[in-house]
Amino acid sequence: MSILLTGSAGFIGFHLSRRLLERGDEVVGVDSLNPYYDPALKAARLAILEGYPGYRHAKIDLADRDAMAALFAESRPTAVVNLAAQAGVRYSLEKPEAYVDSNVVGFLNVLEGCRAVQPKHLVYASTSSVYGANGKLPFNVHDAATHPITLYAATKLANESMAHSYSHLFGVPSTGFRFFTVYGPWGRPDMALFKFTQAILEGRPIDVYGEGRMQRDFTYVDDIVDGLVAAIDRPAMVNPAWNPEAPDPATSGVAPWRVLNLGAARRIELMRYIEVLEEKLGQKAELNLMPMQPGDVARTEADVEETRQALDYAPKTPVEVGVGRFVDWYLDYYGRR
Repeated sequence: MSILLTGSAGFIGFHLSRRLLERGDEVVGVDSLNPYYDPALKAARLAILEGYPGYRHAKIDLADRDAMAALFAESRPTAVVNLAAQAGVRYSLEKPEAYVDSNVVGFLNVLEGCRAVQPKHLVYASTSSVYGANGKLPFNVHDAATHPITLYAATKLANESMAHSYSHLFGVPSTGFRFFTVYGPWGRPDMALFKFTQAILEGRPIDVYGEGRMQRDFTYVDDIVDGLVAAIDRPAMVNPAWNPEAPDPATSGVAPWRVLNLGAARRIELMRYIEVLEEKLGQKAELNLMPMQPGDVARTEADVEETRQALDYAPKTPVEVGVGRFVDWYLDYYGRR
């Protein structure tokens, strides 16, 4: 397959690109290499991808309408995966316009590209944050997600609605994935595991929000990639059983469209996550216990039954294994062994 993949030098995009290249697909990677976090880390990921003969890179900002249209016209991909986004819940409180430019305007340009070239499938990243104020656990795609509590979540919920309208109007099958707290090697420096590891090794205290009592569905990146690859090969379809008088929020009766959860399907308290990290590093952390921050939720957990049925999805990496792999990568990459 020829796959246009946005955010290819990002954390998840890098892992997915490499998996696709290793199975023989051609990947046209799109990434502007913006400085939201250390561009050297993105450049290192990109250097690995460019070692594959099937990889070609386009340094384009998703919000550049003309450049994106030209890339779609020239590459005419079989499938499209949109992982590029302005990430981070807390940063949306400081720089809201970046989220609209990348996550709304940029996604519109991806949809317009799909409208023009009609790929077999559009797969895109949403987020568990869309569940927002919903306190029912585990989070189920068939429950309404209508109360996002951050702008980041609101832009991703907008993506799901935008994709539905384009799938309906122009017939492009689309699958949106709600990711749950992804972690692993080559992870983002603004995420907890990376920051905790760096601080512990440098002998600094770590800020533990929610006083460590928050629970998260920590999901290892390889399990996320398993779901994405399976979805690329299995386009969404119209749900013939869909009832407009009791509409299912996860499927559609008028469009080849769906949303699915990608998570480990288990929630772990933040303090346990830190304990595992301490065990893998062989060092104790100095804890600075803090209250919850604006936009945080107390607990997340994915119900992945629909994903299992649709894609044979089976997350299999416990945090004890995943955190260990991250630590091994971090120590090697930063020369801390």
